[in-house]
Parts: sequence; C-alpha cells; structure tokens
Amino acid sequence: MISRIDLRGDALPEGPALRDLLPRADFDVSAALEKVRPICEAVHHRGDAALIDFAEKFDGVRLESVRVPARALADALAALDPEVRAALEESIRRARLVHRAQRRSAHTTQVVPGGSVTEKWVPVERVGLYAPGGRSVYPSSVIMNVVPAQEAGVASLALASPPQAEFGGLPHPTILAACALLGVDEVYAAGGATAVAMFAYGTESCPPANMVTGPGNIWVAAAKRYFTGRIGIDAEAGPTEIAVLADDSADPVHVASDLISQAEHDPLAAAVLVTDSVELADAVAKELEPQVAATKHVEDRIRPALAGRQSAIVLVDGIEEGLKVVDAYGAEHLEIQTADAAAVADRVKNAGAVFVGPWAPVSLGDYAAGSNHVLPTGGCACHSSGLSVQSFLRGIHIVDYGRDALAEVAHHVVTLAEAEDLPAHGAAIKARFGWKVPESK
Repeated sequence: MISRIDLRGDALPEGPALRDLLPRADFDVSAALEKVRPICEAVHHRGDAALIDFAEKFDGVRLESVRVPARALADALAALDPEVRAALEESIRRARLVHRAQRRSAHTTQVVPGGSVTEKWVPVERVGLYAPGGRSVYPSSVIMNVVPAQEAGVASLALASPPQAEFGGLPHPTILAACALLGVDEVYAAGGATAVAMFAYGTESCPPANMVTGPGNIWVAAAKRYFTGRIGIDAEAGPTEIAVLADDSADPVHVASDLISQAEHDPLAAAVLVTDSVELADAVAKELEPQVAATKHVEDRIRPALAGRQSAIVLVDGIEEGLKVVDAYGAEHLEIQTADAAAVADRVKNAGAVFVGPWAPVSLGDYAAGSNHVLPTGGCACHSSGLSVQSFLRGIHIVDYGRDALAEVAHHVVTLAEAEDLPAHGAAIKARFGWKVPESK
C-alpha cells in the first residue's frame, strides 16, 4: 500500500540532492495557470454574471445572487447541531487565545538625539477569505482564516465558499454557521478561481480586496499566482502533507492512524514516515491495512494517496539522519514520536507546525490545539510560515529626524549617494544646509 525509500548506509546528500530523493506529489500550478486565466478575465469583464455562469458550469446550480443573504446565515446557525456548535465555539476560543498573543505594538528606536525610527503595524484594510467546499466541508478553515484576521484588526472581511446544489446554491450550512458564530456577515457563493478573481477585481456585489487567504485546490493556487502583485496572498497551497519522525518507542497504531488521517483529504495528499526502526516500519505497514479497511473515503482518496509517489516509509540510520531528512522535506505537518520528543522537536528547522509526542496528533492542530492549520506545503516551510496575525499586518517605518540629527549624518548620506552615482540624492541633503554639507562632529 505504501512504498519504501531506504536511505541507510551511505552519508546523506545535502540540500537539493536530498530533497530530490524524497517523495512529493506532482502539482503543476504553471499548467493550471493557463486554464484559470480566461476564467479570471471573464469575472473581470462580466462581474456577477460570470460568477453565476461559472457556478452553473462547475457546481451545477444556477444562482439568483452571489451574495448570501443574512437570513441564510442566521438560519444555518439556528439549525446547527448543538454538539457541532459547542466544538466550533471551543475551537474559536482556543484560536483566539493563541492568535491574540501574536498582536504586535508600535516600537520606537531612538537612533540619535533628535532622530528616531518607529515601526508601527497596520492591518490590511480588506481581506477576502476562502473556505474550500469540494470533497469535504471545512468550517475549521473558516475559523483558521477569520480569527487571525480579526485579531489583527482587519476592518473589512468577506468570505467565499463554493455554492452547493444540495443546499439551493448556498455554501454548505456548516460553513455559514461558522461565519455567523464569528460575526462574518459578508459571504459569497463562489468557488475556486472564480472566488479569487471576485476578490481581486471586485464585482457589482463584492468590493475588491487587498488580500486573499485560505487553502484550496490547484485552481485556487493558480488563481493566486495569477493575481500576485495585484493582491496579497498567504500562499499557493498544495496538497496536504504529514511527516512523522519516529523511533522504536512509537506506537505503530498511532502512526498508522495519523498517516491515514492526512491521506483522507485528497488522493494527492502526502503521508511520510521517517524512521530508524525497521520493526516500526513493518508494524506500521501492517497496521495500515485494517485501519484503512475500517474507514471511509478508501478507494477515492486514502488508497491512492498512500500508494502515490508522494507517500513513503523512509528508512534512516538514526534520529540524527531523520532530522536531516525531515528538514529537507519541510513538511506542512511534522509529528515527532521519539524518545525525548520535545528535545528532538526543538531541533527541527523546517516545518509548518510541529506536533510533539504521542498525545499531539495533527488532528488536534486541525481543530482545537489553538494553532493555525493554514500552513506552507510543498517544502515551502523552509522559507514561509503558516497563517497568523502577522499575515494581516504591514510594518510601516516612521522616520522622525530634526535638523541637528540630520546634520550629524549628512556627510555619510552624501558620500553614499555619490558612491552610487545618484548626485540628486546628495543634493536633497545639501539643499537643507545652504548647499554646504555640515562637518562631522
């Protein structure tokens, strides 16, 4: 069901050479880009009419309006199962605790007497949030996008999720209920690239946004790439990933269940076990069969994901080598199931989120750890972070210098301007002092 890659015996290569040995899904955003281009431009030129036509084409439902009426949000919340509501409320509470602590305040540095630089943090003015609605419904993604934006102080939030024929063209009712719980009342029935284009260009019913965040399929990723430069984005999210670094202290039942938990997202989902224990590798491979047989989504998601080139059991000589492998892989989710897991986790350099020990599975982070589950994929954890309050803030430097403070450094500014052959830069300094540069004190 799952392949093996044996990296034991020889010294591990460095950098890209090691990354090339590791499993990864095929995810060609560039090819998808050409297919979303006409969709995005149709929304640009035809607005809501294009959104309605694409909803009929892609989602099988003819919308009367793209904007979800307020009554539908209230009705969805009223009809929500009480246990689901309680779980969503607890998820929101924990996410707020974590994300509220990420808020940043202005800081002033007194560089010299009379000269200071203040960095203040200003939220993005308007953000479009995307909640997927394909193979599964993700109210948890509503929470993970909305909470950090709200805690950052974003004044205008709008959310889009695909229309569902089953629900009369509205997004899934649990998505709507989550929006109502969070106080988000601007919701649109739009999916995939059409939703990103709606936020990027604006339409008759939806003002344009400054930024679009949220996970999605390859069409969402391609649309984000198409609009890079016009709008801010969080990331081009690829297929979900889990890597588990484990030794012989790990429970194979736990490891197998965690690999399956990610495989059920999508046939391109990646499930990778890195271990120095052949016995654990054998036990996990054996344990996968009965657990897969006992769950849902087996043939359309789980088996193809586990059997795909993106998933594998990777054998290494020891945990030291295992750390090199998981750092090269840069997993979206990384579990550490080893002896002294906290110490091992502390040494990890590249991961979207790290889950320490047997009682912190990825599923906890997906819903109720308080952490954010919108995380970098495809190895991007080596340079990018998950969604946070910081994602929605912009740092602005405020430079405040008086005459004496400028005079003290004027000769350095002029010297550097002349060294770069930009004499007008120096002239802007000289003009303030009667065209004579003050002498250094």
